[in-house]
Amino acid sequence: MTDFTGVGSAPTQVSNVTRFQRDRRIEPGCLSDLLQLLGGGPADAGPSPVMVSLRRLHTGETLFHQGAHADTVYFVRAGTFKTFCTAEDGYEQVLGFTGRAEVLGFDAICMGQHPTAAVALEESSVYGLPMRDLLAPSARLPALHRVVTLAVSRALTYQSELADVMAAVAAEVRLARFLVQLSQRMAACGQSPRRFHLRMRRRDIASHLGVAHETVSRSFQALVKWGLLEVANREVGILDMDGLRSLSRSTRRPAEDTGHDLHRPAVAAALGRRLATAAAAA
Repeated sequence: MTDFTGVGSAPTQVSNVTRFQRDRRIEPGCLSDLLQLLGGGPADAGPSPVMVSLRRLHTGETLFHQGAHADTVYFVRAGTFKTFCTAEDGYEQVLGFTGRAEVLGFDAICMGQHPTAAVALEESSVYGLPMRDLLAPSARLPALHRVVTLAVSRALTYQSELADVMAAVAAEVRLARFLVQLSQRMAACGQSPRRFHLRMRRRDIASHLGVAHETVSRSFQALVKWGLLEVANREVGILDMDGLRSLSRSTRRPAEDTGHDLHRPAVAAALGRRLATAAAAA
């Protein structure tokens, strides 16, 4: 049986008992629980030779390192992860934030090693699935392949959303798009789309949005002044969802196009809608 701990060592032939004894953070998982997490039913599992592991991680712990050997794909059971790559000069580029029922490590299948690193932003747990089982014929376990395909499709959608965020010129608009997308993902997990706790630091958000740390702080302040948000440290409340969405559909900071008082929520929302309409007409 191939070791699938997801750390940077070559695969070795070990028994399940030996692997779980060696690393107490990894436990035997249940395929039916994984299927339910990804939107399938427990009855879909049936008898199967697929080996699923359950790994628990503490805040700040690394799930896998950039460049490490890869033989496992992970699905987030609970918690939040930051994925990033580190340049030769040490700069850390945050690529995304991954939450419940989302996939990690799938981009390593074609390379045999992880092109990025993943770190837990809170107490978290993941299911691990050996890549060899993912690459087996789909007829072997069609329910598993169906839900994995859906999870990968969602991951690709999130990647396209990042490109959409980066297309905005103004930092305030990038932040608005990020928060709208985060709100949608929270709603998909059955959580409040209007009030949430940011698991990531503002420095991580800044790296993700491609702006300076101070710029993110100023952008939060601007959205608060415009009546779109209320913010207390990492606690964020969306006060005007329509206004935030309207702003996210523009590309430039509203103040670049008008001298209106943007500190009034109604003006900010109306201006965002006007800019979005003008952009659509163009």
